[in-house]
Amino acid sequence: MQRYERTGRTRLLAATIAGTLGLAVALPAVGEEMSPVSPDLTPKLRDLLRQEMQSIEQASKDILSALIAGDDARVADLAQQIHDSFILQQSMTPEDKQDLMAAVPENFVARDKAFHRLSADLAQAGRDGDRGAQHAEFGRMIEACTACHARYATDRFPMLAE
Repeated sequence: MQRYERTGRTRLLAATIAGTLGLAVALPAVGEEMSPVSPDLTPKLRDLLRQEMQSIEQASKDILSALIAGDDARVADLAQQIHDSFILQQSMTPEDKQDLMAAVPENFVARDKAFHRLSADLAQAGRDGDRGAQHAEFGRMIEACTACHARYATDRFPMLAE
């Protein structure tokens, strides 16, 4: 019985994530530019952004495993790590910040800040042991990733441009 319940929850989580991903790609923001930003970044900024994205991707995979295992504390720790990561922000000089702001649309920065707020919300849900909220917040985080990639990283994720 317990195995069936876990499988059902896992399927529900997968269906929830799939549904939010579809919605994220289908609904572009009004007036928002949709073009890759990496060609406009300096090599240093491109490398820092790639490092941050790889770190977030790995943490997200680990969060999914923790959600499936019901490990609230691990979810909270990993989500807090994502919130606190800001590799790009922490490693930039004032000149790098100017270069970034010149290269990316205003909404890119707003989306990044919103994503990190979502990770803080997920961390809190983990600390609270609220598994329903954890699943919902994780879905929102994945939705935010996909929506941002569909708008600003189609050079790396060309299938999202379709």
